[in-house]
Amino acid sequence: MANTAQAKKRARQAEKHREHNASMRSMLRTYIKRVIKAIQTGDKGKAESEYQTAVPVIDRMARKGLIHVNKAARHKSRLTHHIRDMAA
Repeated sequence: MANTAQAKKRARQAEKHREHNASMRSMLRTYIKRVIKAIQTGDKGKAESEYQTAVPVIDRMARKGLIHVNKAARHKSRLTHHIRDMAA
């Protein structure tokens, strides 16, 4: 356990940041799952619109350092390929 005032404050901040990061990660996953669900239903228009709303969120999480930039690129690339492979 933290003994000094500084260490106690850092522990409080770390917990606050951990909870915030968990919330942001959950939001990111939700946006990705929405795109996947639209792809699975076969609705290309809905999939594309969900993808357009998910991309800024994915990019923002990468820019903030919540996920690695390569992971963000991988998610976007895979979703794009799945949408492109759908029947028009």
